[in-house]
Amino acid sequence: MVSTKNFKLLLFSLFTPLFLLAQQGKIEAVVVDAETNEPIIGASASLLRQVDKGYVLGAQSDINGRLVFNAVNAGSYALRVTYVGKQDVIRENIQINSGASINLGKILLTDDGKVIQEVVVEGRVPEMQLGIDKKTFDVSQSLVSIGGSATDVLQNVPTIQVDSDGSVSLRGSSSVRILIDGKESAMAGSDINSLLQSLPANAIAKVEVITNPSAKYDAEGQSGIINIVLKKDARIGLNGNVTVSGGSYDNYNAGVNLNYRSGRFNYFGGYNFARRVQPGDNLNDNTELINGVIQDTSERTISRADNNRKGINHTVRLGADFYATPKTTFSLGTNFSVRNNDRRSDISYEYFNIPRFGGNAFRRSQQYEDDLGIDLTFDFKQELGREGEELTANVTYGNDSEEGTNDFFQTYASGRADFQRNNVTSEAGTNWNFQVDYTLPFSENHKFEAGYRTIIRNSEDSQWSELLDTLTRQFLPDYSVSNDFNLKNSIHALYVNYQRMLTEKLGVQAGLRGEQTYLNSIYYNLDPDASADERETRGTQDFFRLYPSVFLSYEVGKSGDKVQLSYTRRVQRPRGWQVNPFINVSDETNYRQGNPNLLPEDIHAFELSFAKFYDKWNFVTSAYYRHVNDMTSPFLRNPEEIAEIVGDNSNVTYSRWENVAQQDAGGFEAISKVNLFKWWDATANVNLFYNRTRPYAAFEANEVENFSWNGNINTNLRFAKGTSMQLRADYRAPQKWVQGRMKSMSGVDVAVRQDVLKGKGSIMFNVRDVFNTRKFRMENDLPTQFIRMENRWMPRTFMLTFSYRFGVQDLNKKNNQQEGGGVEEDMGGGF
Repeated sequence: MVSTKNFKLLLFSLFTPLFLLAQQGKIEAVVVDAETNEPIIGASASLLRQVDKGYVLGAQSDINGRLVFNAVNAGSYALRVTYVGKQDVIRENIQINSGASINLGKILLTDDGKVIQEVVVEGRVPEMQLGIDKKTFDVSQSLVSIGGSATDVLQNVPTIQVDSDGSVSLRGSSSVRILIDGKESAMAGSDINSLLQSLPANAIAKVEVITNPSAKYDAEGQSGIINIVLKKDARIGLNGNVTVSGGSYDNYNAGVNLNYRSGRFNYFGGYNFARRVQPGDNLNDNTELINGVIQDTSERTISRADNNRKGINHTVRLGADFYATPKTTFSLGTNFSVRNNDRRSDISYEYFNIPRFGGNAFRRSQQYEDDLGIDLTFDFKQELGREGEELTANVTYGNDSEEGTNDFFQTYASGRADFQRNNVTSEAGTNWNFQVDYTLPFSENHKFEAGYRTIIRNSEDSQWSELLDTLTRQFLPDYSVSNDFNLKNSIHALYVNYQRMLTEKLGVQAGLRGEQTYLNSIYYNLDPDASADERETRGTQDFFRLYPSVFLSYEVGKSGDKVQLSYTRRVQRPRGWQVNPFINVSDETNYRQGNPNLLPEDIHAFELSFAKFYDKWNFVTSAYYRHVNDMTSPFLRNPEEIAEIVGDNSNVTYSRWENVAQQDAGGFEAISKVNLFKWWDATANVNLFYNRTRPYAAFEANEVENFSWNGNINTNLRFAKGTSMQLRADYRAPQKWVQGRMKSMSGVDVAVRQDVLKGKGSIMFNVRDVFNTRKFRMENDLPTQFIRMENRWMPRTFMLTFSYRFGVQDLNKKNNQQEGGGVEEDMGGGF
């Protein structure tokens, strides 16, 4: 462990100069009204490649009409400036050399001769921006996700997969950090999956995927960062949209988003109501192995569950930006969520060769949850004396509380006594985030970044359980499954980051981040007869680590093609449920337990990427490698190993979170978009990966090698008279892990859209999982058990949606007008 004194010295040492420089160009201009010579606020500008008019950067004029494009690579560009009620202006053949600055002077916009009250400018926003360090996917026009949740949106983004329980994976790894508007959502608590399922799809503007972030950003996330950017308009006047949806299984959704900008103030807000019903089913087939094989006398339990999850969600988002001066901006915002969940499972059990259990049994599980969450954010941005010098700060507070009940009733066909259990659960958590970032360009050729961040998370979870006494018909406390669990986690970080162009085409970026982490957990056994040692179980972790990052970038030719090689060190810290030693026995065939001594994963990540841009075809390819120490996973035990826990229930699975192994993982990923015709484009993604997992000796498991792949294709067709269609297909090949394997899975989605009311309205219809094939199928091999599982999270669904837009609408603008908190362009180390 590192002492406080040494910790301070190590953090201070992060600011030792690294003598690295950055060399990029800059383009600036001022947008003014040609008649009044007054500056135009909120004009949209797009910097395009001259060769193919492909999008490069976006900007918006400030209260002085000023446009600035920083971090521009050498090359030839065109600049397009638009503003509602004005004629578009395009400046061609803007040539910029390495490290140079160009001032285009005034750009005059003239009236287009139309009287503007409510305007709809038909156009199409680019759906994907492929960068060598970051991929940005515009999902506001995704037809197959309309009427759904953020989970549905992510499922349709290349490189991202969503599992049967709603958990999100990136490049085959579920150890991914998910941000909302560039920040961790405090409302999520320890369950980001539930928050994603309650966040409406129509509130999301884009999704950013960063697979190897630099030292400027949190080191957490084995496979990288996914940033969900919410819609936030910045156009003058009142703008908004209203959406209503209805679909199969009585799913309904209605929402409104509003924005009003006048002078120095920009106000935005939205409300969404959703009633979500998710029917599903799962199968668990657990068979005893005798001498390593299934025999006629093997004990076997087959459970089949029909699940029905209902949720009523209300979400409110409010915020305001205040442009105090041309260089000073203050922002306030809040997200408020009320979630009411009702989950029911009817489970039938069949027992073979288990006389003590009889032939079959039936269990009904009923769970109710009332959840209230709120985020409060304050942001500050100050542009300082030098061009590009700025100081930003953020304070975020979040609170999430949940009260619920979880009741079980089980009957047996044999003489075994029926039982009924009532559980009362409570969860509460608070999150604080304090962050300061500073950028200092000493000149056009020298850039320095530094920052500090503190994250404080506190949570309290409790469960009180009562079991019905079949003789007295009284409910009595069951202390074996009653507990309180408190978790306190804090992370303190400092970073520095430098950039330099070694030659006109070769660049380097290097950074160093230091993070001090404290994780303290206390488990309280509520049994009054427990001994002093049994009443509390404590877990403590206190460690400091340095996380370096290095990026080398080389520009190929004159068309902006680029090769980049990067290395970063990362971490995956355990979450609350993973360190809770409470044994969950709510399902008598499946016991689960956390581990208070679980260590964080230590990851070393390398990536080599190449981006190529043609007139109608763009693609990015990446080869990547990760070495993981102390890989965490639920590890299954044989019943005889944990007899004191499962008793005579030998046909049960028991899993506990452990640091199981070392893992080496590598792969090759390609994303490509092809504009086949003006009315037809297609985007394809394929990820081939190999991993070798070497379990630690204590687990007596064999080394596992796995090669697998996944891919998807999305195609858009645009017909005459405002009609469009979207098709999407995905496939996951079989793959292996330490104790089992997952079988293949595939699915197809389709959607159509018809614009109405002179383009201000749209009617959309989508079908998800057209052929009803998305089912997770897994097998686990233990020395004395073979376990087969199937899980269908959601069957085929239909959704009909109507959307109406009002105010000044311009779908052709490609900047941050419809976006909230995106991450900076140089996040992954690009130049």
